[in-house]
Amino acid sequence: MRVLAVIVGTLVGAGVVLLGLLMAGMRWQIEPLVNTVRRMNRSVTNPRVMRTAGTAGTQTSVIEHVGRRSGRTYQTPVDVVETTTRLLIALPYGARTDWLRNVLASDSAAVITGGERIEVRSPVVVATADVADLIPVRTMRTLRLFGVRQCLSLEKS
Repeated sequence: MRVLAVIVGTLVGAGVVLLGLLMAGMRWQIEPLVNTVRRMNRSVTNPRVMRTAGTAGTQTSVIEHVGRRSGRTYQTPVDVVETTTRLLIALPYGARTDWLRNVLASDSAAVITGGERIEVRSPVVVATADVADLIPVRTMRTLRLFGVRQCLSLEKS
């Protein structure tokens, strides 16, 4: 019984350490850790999320963008905060993601949220602090916890 308690304690301790590393890596944008999380999300989490993203009743939306080099249309799951004139998307991986660079290069995109397609234009990366009053308190708390310093602001067309 004591051996089992040691094994369980070790596993729980390792989980806590890994969670702490993950949070610290995201908060301070430690490149190898951020890239690992981004790759894991792209290959494991995103395909599952895309099954329902953008549909009515789900929190996750989809941003549809055109590749800078390929000209292909891509879809990426995102969380959107909608205001009367614009959409805000938090950038937990910073401003160097491919989807963001595609949107900035084309100066437009489409966001599918709640089963509705919204054409957007004039993308601008803004400081999260500058738009904090537009973001729900619970969401803002999470963004602060993970050190998300930037958001993408998109004007509705």
